[in-house]
Amino acid sequence: METVVSEKHSPFATEPVGRLILKFAVPSVIALLVNSLYNIVDQIFIGWGVGYLGNGATNVVFPITIIALALSMMIGNGGAAYLSLKLGEGEREAGRKGVGNAVTLVVIVSVLLAIIFLVFLDPILTLFGSTEVLRTYAIEYGFVIGVGLPFMMISTAINSMIRADGSPKFAMASMVVGAILNVILDPVFIFVFHMGVRGAAIATVIGQVASFVVSVIYMPRFKTVRLERDSFLLSRRTCGNIVTFGLSSFITQFAITIVMALTNNLLALYGASSIYGAEIPLTATGIVMKVNQIMIAILLGIATGTQPILGFNYGAKNFKRVKKALEISLVVSEVVCIFSFLIFQFTPMTVVSLFGSEEGLYNEFAVKAFRIFLMLCSLTGFQTIAAVYLQAVGKPVKSAVLSLARQIIFFVPTALILPTFLGVEGVLWTGPVADGLAFLLSLALLLYEREHLKKSHAMECIPA
Repeated sequence: METVVSEKHSPFATEPVGRLILKFAVPSVIALLVNSLYNIVDQIFIGWGVGYLGNGATNVVFPITIIALALSMMIGNGGAAYLSLKLGEGEREAGRKGVGNAVTLVVIVSVLLAIIFLVFLDPILTLFGSTEVLRTYAIEYGFVIGVGLPFMMISTAINSMIRADGSPKFAMASMVVGAILNVILDPVFIFVFHMGVRGAAIATVIGQVASFVVSVIYMPRFKTVRLERDSFLLSRRTCGNIVTFGLSSFITQFAITIVMALTNNLLALYGASSIYGAEIPLTATGIVMKVNQIMIAILLGIATGTQPILGFNYGAKNFKRVKKALEISLVVSEVVCIFSFLIFQFTPMTVVSLFGSEEGLYNEFAVKAFRIFLMLCSLTGFQTIAAVYLQAVGKPVKSAVLSLARQIIFFVPTALILPTFLGVEGVLWTGPVADGLAFLLSLALLLYEREHLKKSHAMECIPA
């Protein structure tokens, strides 16, 4: 017998909004933080066990991980947003098909991506900025990471839908299990078995397999829908809806790949003609980007935790609760951003020292990279929440435009222009320029949508 939750009595419709956001956002934040920490933990142990060249190699491989994350979040967040909206509208059968199709889709996409990456590993590493000095390390690390891509992608996608199903703690637990294994095995493989960067990659993949197993165990236990065999048969219309709903998540993550590939190549190019050389800027800025990913993970956790609340209540036309959820998530996100800004600006060397014992020019450039590249990171939360809000309420095109703004529309031309005048430091100044312009666009779009929400709420209050 199918276990279902009535739309009218759903906690999304009845529980206090602040408590709901806390309930869903905290596990979501922890889950995404854990996902980000896979790479951070690898970098810390590699920095102490191999040195900064080993970290430079992982920075070159990192974009393929981001591509995999982008595709899995597109399918997972798209399936989650579709499920939440359809449950709010009372269309449970459509929600069931959405979950099943999302699972099938991510399995196919993840296997294809792993094959492509493993077959074309060497030219892909060149594309992402690998120098000859880093190539041996990058191939060792990248091959193992490529083998593990399907496990990471499938568990990430399923976790998004587990949160939308109302079980954020289970989603969190599946990620934490993998992270704990990774933290335990990293020093064992690197320092005990002396396996270097390959050992770090093996530890990462073992953790991802563990998360995959836990996520798959949940599938027969969905509370809002009952998955059956026909749920997994692909429907062009359903898959189209999933991709459309998840497009913003994909663009947000995939654009990071473009930014990293462009930034890596520019840092190597302009760094080679500076006192720092090619490898120091590439490695140091890569660490800055990965540390920044911790802040981004927290913001995305708040956003994805709020997403099912926004989607359900928008579908149910409960616009007062939508407005409340939006306001709370914006305030909390900005608090996180301001706290991060203070760390990046006033104690950057504390962060740099976590990744190994370096000195001189390396430390000098790393501190400069934190202070310049992340100068306007305090504005990032506003843009992140705005994009996810637009995605949750069924406006994926606007959400996609907003996601493209910072990473592509503003970042790429700025990155190509500024270094011609400022050298390698010009690459760093691209960050605050793109952040500032993206914030202005986010503000304009969100104010417009907020007015639309007010009008919709007013119409709902008019008696028939």
